[in-house]
Amino acid sequence: MSIKTLGAKVFANIIAKKQKHWMENPMETQKKVFAELIEKAKNTAFGKDHDFKNIKTPQEFAKKVPVRDYEQLRKYVDRIRQGEKDVLWPGKPLYFAKTSGTTSGAKYIPLTKESMPTHIDGARNAMLNYIAETGKSEFIDGKLIFLQGSPELTEENGIPVGRLSGIAAHYVPSYLQKNRLPSWETNCIEDWEQKLNAIIEETINEDMTLISGIPSWVQMYFENLVEKTGKPVGEIFPNFDLFIYGGVNYEPYRKTFKKLIGRDVPSIELYPASEGFFAFQDKQDQLGMLLRLDAGIFYEFIKAEEFFEENPKRLTLKEVEKGINYVMIISSSAGLWAYNLGDTIQFTSIKPYRVLVSGRLKHFTSAFGEHVIGKEVETAMKNTLSELEASVKEFTVAPQANPENGLPYHEWFIEFDQEPEDLEKFAKRLDYFLCKQNTYYDDLIQGKILRTLIITKVKKEGFKNYMKSIGKLGGQNKIPRLANDRKIANKLEKFRK
Repeated sequence: MSIKTLGAKVFANIIAKKQKHWMENPMETQKKVFAELIEKAKNTAFGKDHDFKNIKTPQEFAKKVPVRDYEQLRKYVDRIRQGEKDVLWPGKPLYFAKTSGTTSGAKYIPLTKESMPTHIDGARNAMLNYIAETGKSEFIDGKLIFLQGSPELTEENGIPVGRLSGIAAHYVPSYLQKNRLPSWETNCIEDWEQKLNAIIEETINEDMTLISGIPSWVQMYFENLVEKTGKPVGEIFPNFDLFIYGGVNYEPYRKTFKKLIGRDVPSIELYPASEGFFAFQDKQDQLGMLLRLDAGIFYEFIKAEEFFEENPKRLTLKEVEKGINYVMIISSSAGLWAYNLGDTIQFTSIKPYRVLVSGRLKHFTSAFGEHVIGKEVETAMKNTLSELEASVKEFTVAPQANPENGLPYHEWFIEFDQEPEDLEKFAKRLDYFLCKQNTYYDDLIQGKILRTLIITKVKKEGFKNYMKSIGKLGGQNKIPRLANDRKIANKLEKFRK
């Protein structure tokens, strides 16, 4: 055992003890975070506008500070971008994390002196927690790869701007720098395909032990490795022993990954976003990710089914229940206040608090009143793949409300790695598993309002070429699992098989 792996085990146990303390005292931890946030920001422009000096409880906070998304908070962010200080948080941000926006272009999420370390600690603690739980630390001695955005930054009124993953690259601990791949120069390549080729050249002959990234883009990396060598990834990298991922559900990819690697590899799921590092998988045998309660973030939750009502109830942590779809609202040391992330989550455990991401508030299918969410289509796909011999590279779902013939239906655009022998049977099982989860959808099927779903096969690399055609190939970009319209579906038509 090297000094580095021994040191990692000692550090892991220290972090695990600290973690246990706040896990066992969740309400006290969140109460302290809330009080510190309000006190710190009471003299900012936002704090003065919302009377922070007279806010003592989450209930008072909910009365004085409405829920906002980025567009509604934008007037404050624009003031910071123009050079003003003490707007959302004392001083100026260290960085802006630039992400894809919705209705009005890019979003600029502040990263402050207080919030930036929580992102770095989240990723670090996820690995240390794994070491403390399993006793495995040998991967620290091998080569580690993090598929991420370019670390090159621009500047706006003295504030560096870049993708969160690129900003985080500046904070890789010194003890991992020698092990970390790809090189700085390769990470700075903007074109994804060119970058991927460079990554393969740099890693193909290395002892890769840890690989991290969004599953869809890691899969592309693996496929290129297999094509280049004719060997499974597990043979190319015999000591590859940990996969870390976030951004999308791994389950639809798991079967394909096992085939590409040639064996099972342990994994850790993360819940990172530009707005905060919210959770990580803390147990290999438990569903869900541990919600980080001590990371400068105060959480509120609104039942998804009530979110669009005039005055939906905002719940604190002590009021949530397992299995209910909530919209997660955050207030943080980045200066985000009652901020709607757009994510929906469900609690899988409340002792401790573990969550899974069930979808996006704007990513659902309810053209007929069924309100199907991301978790439901992913679970239907997972269950179908576990029954039938097939593997799927990528998929998305859209409603077809005006078919030329017959009843409306859900259309599933699927790119298969291995097609099922009987596509009709595959579609029926998908539909069955979706009906089992969503009674509204089942009622529409049984009531002959909808017909059972239809699969449209997408040709090889169709999703990749679609993403390339809209300028979103690689990086942190993801295919929405489902939509309530046919904007994506109509563009995918030219990539159908």
